[in-house]
Amino acid sequence: MTDIREQVRAGGLFQGYAYGYPHKMAYRTLTPPVPLRDAWADEPKDALFLYVHVPFCSVRCGFCNLFTVTGPGAAKNRVTTYLDALEQQIEAMQAALGSEAKMARIAIGGGTPTFLTIGELERLFKLLRTFQRTTSDLPIAIEMSPDSVDAEKLAFLHENGVTRASLGVQSFVEKDTRALGRPQKAADVEKALAAMHAARFPVRNIDLIYGVEGQTWEDWLASLQATLRHAPEEIFLYPLYVRPLTGLGRKDKRATDAREDLYRRGRDFLLFNGYTQVSMRLFRSPTHPGECDVHYCCQEDGMIGLGAGARSYTRALHYSTEWAVGRNSVQEILDYYSATQDHSLALYGATLDLDDQRRRYVIKSILRASGMDLAAYREAFQSDALADFPQLHLLIQHGAAMLTPTHLLPTLLGLEWSDVIGPWLYSDHVKEAIAAFELR
Repeated sequence: MTDIREQVRAGGLFQGYAYGYPHKMAYRTLTPPVPLRDAWADEPKDALFLYVHVPFCSVRCGFCNLFTVTGPGAAKNRVTTYLDALEQQIEAMQAALGSEAKMARIAIGGGTPTFLTIGELERLFKLLRTFQRTTSDLPIAIEMSPDSVDAEKLAFLHENGVTRASLGVQSFVEKDTRALGRPQKAADVEKALAAMHAARFPVRNIDLIYGVEGQTWEDWLASLQATLRHAPEEIFLYPLYVRPLTGLGRKDKRATDAREDLYRRGRDFLLFNGYTQVSMRLFRSPTHPGECDVHYCCQEDGMIGLGAGARSYTRALHYSTEWAVGRNSVQEILDYYSATQDHSLALYGATLDLDDQRRRYVIKSILRASGMDLAAYREAFQSDALADFPQLHLLIQHGAAMLTPTHLLPTLLGLEWSDVIGPWLYSDHVKEAIAAFELR
């Protein structure tokens, strides 16, 4: 394995956006298909994460490679059939999980979930309430865009239990949003943020992107300062990745070479203003209410993904629908999902052997400031993390991690290296599968 410092020097900080393992580009058709009842039979079910994917947007931004379709006319004709399929999938998941399943939290992403009308959102939330043992005080997060929300819709979301509202602003500087291929006016962003504040969500998040072509430190600082004027409980700072088949990718655009400098300046600006760094991307304010009381451990507990494009995780199986970026391919997968009558089988995904399960645990742990609980790893795998992965000593050697009596913790440098450390720890067979994946 290449020394981590050499890999950083060779390719910079931004080598691969890693937030999970294995990467979705390592997924393949499962032969034979896996019955969901079998996949979940021996899994812990007392603290599950329920994720719902809403693959509709009014427009597709130039940087976006998410699983979504655009255009009010085309997409609206699909919403009803999509919700019908979602209802059938929920029924299949309830049958597979059994009566003991309990949700710890819910997230609704996309796409743009608030693309749906209030009537459609009402049906979506009604479907979610039918899921076994969900409770009225469950943490619920939802993703939004400035052009898709108003006071009435936000009031509906608050009344229906949403506790975290996340607004994809990306930039308060119109020059930058134009470069991102995002039709957005600063006045509309301010209006949406004012409405979000008035709705009194416990946690408000603002997403920003740095590394836009032509973006200067002054532009980035203006967006950061504008964000702080709204005092959100969370801020995500995303580096721009220009990916194949996206609008920017098709135009052969590039991220600015200043990304490393912009990341460090943005991080330091937020730390100076009292925010705490949780991961490379996530920062929390002193007014953040803290994590909910419901126990959920992303390294150990399962995820139920509902909808086309959503991924589900058990310890030994990760599965989803197929994934694509190109418009025609996304529509084809979405139409197939909406026409499916039997949602009781996992058809596409990846199986995780013991080595993969250990790698996933390590990657999910050390890319967050809370780090890896060494005793919890030992309990999960009956082995020692640093013996299983001796390359972790290189992180300590290079100052990217520190070892305490109880944890392996990333340092400020380690968090900075997150998008190198994640792929650096991928297994050879996952790297090979990613390299052979044909994006469409």
